[in-house]
Amino acid sequence: MSKKLVAYFSASGTTAAVARTLAEAADADLYEIKPQVPYSPADLDWMNKKSRSSVEMNDKSFRPPLADQDAHVENCDVIFLGFPIWWYTAPTIVNTFLESYDFTGKTIVLFATSGGSGLGRTAADLKPSAPGAVIREGKLLNGRQSRESLAAWVSSLKI
Repeated sequence: MSKKLVAYFSASGTTAAVARTLAEAADADLYEIKPQVPYSPADLDWMNKKSRSSVEMNDKSFRPPLADQDAHVENCDVIFLGFPIWWYTAPTIVNTFLESYDFTGKTIVLFATSGGSGLGRTAADLKPSAPGAVIREGKLLNGRQSRESLAAWVSSLKI
């Protein structure tokens, strides 16, 4: 049986709730990707072109620093990677996370929460940040997710 990790970034708590349930359903360890400087509500105001999140997402090379690098990915074969969709893709802190570890030979399954858009090109956008890994599309996990429905999804992945 493969060792699994659910790693997630959550700015407002929505993705965190899904990640906790997914970790239970997948019998996986749980790790929160935290920025060195937490995001405030003003930072997340996507309507303000000068807000922190808007500035970061307009510069695809920007890498927000992490609060720590304590995810034990070396012990895992499968990493479920979760985040909110920002500007039709993953927030750049997810790239920071991927670039901070060696994911060679590992399978990364994406999951996301979104107020209105799908995963789009997220897998393709993240691939350069995790050379040697297999990144699988995954799915949007909006709304309340039951442990049972998430366990069925994990089982369907055949990983």
